[in-house]
Amino acid sequence: MAPASYNCIFNTICVMNSSSRLGTKLVKRLLKRGYTVHATVQNHGDESLSLKGIECEEKKLKIFEADPFDYHSILDALKGCSGLFYSFEPPSDYPTYDEEIAEVEVRAAHNVLEACAQTDTIEKVVFTSSATAIIWGHDNHKDHLDERHWTDINFCRKFKLWHAMSKTLAEKTAWALAMDRGINMVTINSGLLMGRELTITHPYLKGAAEMYEDGVFVTVDLDFLVDAHICVYEEIATYGRYLCFNHIINQKEDALNLANMLSPLPSPPQSLEEDTRIIKQRISNNKLNKLMVDFRGCQPQMNQNANQDICLS
Repeated sequence: MAPASYNCIFNTICVMNSSSRLGTKLVKRLLKRGYTVHATVQNHGDESLSLKGIECEEKKLKIFEADPFDYHSILDALKGCSGLFYSFEPPSDYPTYDEEIAEVEVRAAHNVLEACAQTDTIEKVVFTSSATAIIWGHDNHKDHLDERHWTDINFCRKFKLWHAMSKTLAEKTAWALAMDRGINMVTINSGLLMGRELTITHPYLKGAAEMYEDGVFVTVDLDFLVDAHICVYEEIATYGRYLCFNHIINQKEDALNLANMLSPLPSPPQSLEEDTRIIKQRISNNKLNKLMVDFRGCQPQMNQNANQDICLS
C-alpha cells in the first residue's frame, strides 16, 4: 500500500515508456513504495530486459506491449489502473527531432489522454513535458519565467527548435483533452536530464548558447526528476504544471563542465575561458520546491519501509 502520509488512494499505476531511463527508474521506485505497476514497452523483447529481475512482491509488476499509436493497446495497459505516468520518446523510425516529429508526438498524446478518458478507474495522470515548452519566444528578457509561461510556436518554427515545438504542441493537446474530458492531470516540465547517456546531439540542446545567455538553461538529475513525479502524483492538492530542475547552467565552470562531458576538448574555447560572468537566473521552480521539501525529507524512512522481498521473473 502506498504511504498513507500522502493521503494517496491510488494502488495500481501504469508507467508508459518504462524502457526509458525515467520510466525504468519510476517503475523501480514505485514498486519499492508498494504499488502494483503496469509497465509498458513498445517491443516486448530487448526493451523489457531492464525490467527483469526487479525486486518486488509477486505479481506486483506486469509488463505490457503498448504502442502510443495503438489506442487499444493503451486501453489494455490502463485496465485496472488508477494512475498513469506518461512520457514520450521518438519511435525508432524517427531517430531525432525534426519538423514532422511534432505531429507524431501530438498524436501519441491525444491517444493516451483519450484512452485515459475511457478508463473509469483512472484518477490522476502525470504527463512528462519539458522546460522547452516554457522558455522560448518571450520578448522581455527581464521577466522571470515559470509554469505560467508557454513557448511561442511561431518562434520555434522560425528558428527550427523542433524539440520545443513538439513538446509545446503535445502538452497543449494533452491539456485540451484533459480539460474537455475532466481528467485530473498534472505536468512535469523537466529540465535537461543529465547522465552518461547524454550526447551533444540531444534535441534539447538546440539553442543551448541562447538558453545560457538568457539565464534559463536548466538541468535535472534522474533521482530528483523521479521524486518530483511521485511527489506530484501522491500529493492530492497538486494541480497544473510544475517546472522541474535542480541545477542551472549560468557560469563559466558549469558551461565548461557540460561542454567537456558532451564533447571532450583538448582545451576550452577562449571565449568561455575569459567569461567571468554569472548570468542572472530568469527561471523559477518555486512551485515544485515547496512540495519537494517535505517529500524528500520523508524519503529515508519510506525507503526503509519499502517491501523488496520477491524477485519477479
